[in-house]
Amino acid sequence: MDKLLLQRLVLERLTQDLLQAEQGARTAHETATHEENIAESKYDTLGLEASYLATGQARRAEAIRQAIGQWQQFRPRAYDAGQGIQLGALVCLGHVDDDEKQQLLFLGPDGGSMKLALEGGQWVQVISGAAPLGRALLGKHEGDEVSIQVAASRQQFEVLRVD
Repeated sequence: MDKLLLQRLVLERLTQDLLQAEQGARTAHETATHEENIAESKYDTLGLEASYLATGQARRAEAIRQAIGQWQQFRPRAYDAGQGIQLGALVCLGHVDDDEKQQLLFLGPDGGSMKLALEGGQWVQVISGAAPLGRALLGKHEGDEVSIQVAASRQQFEVLRVD
């Protein structure tokens, strides 16, 4: 699988998310500053609430900009068995309890957590090395087992393949 294609798909999705966040910030700002939303009493809080929303959307947009910068600088490398799984690895995991259930993961920089649909109905989950599963995978090799705590249950996976 082409890791540069995956990187491009992540950047496209982040760019779409940025446009939505910026539009949301603009809309909330316009609502907050519109003359009809000037507070007439202490209970009239629409303008104040819209200003909080505008601030939150602006922060979200900035976080997405930072993620885009990290993903643009990211250079996925080929898997090196000597180092084990690192950022840029494409990992196929199997659930220890279910031989049939497999998932494909792409480890990348922060801010790119998403699920990508590829041609042929295949899905790739993009996670960062800071995510619990990402941290558990770092340094592992094909055939290793990985265990993470999810809510009240422990999930175990086997690393089936690494590219």
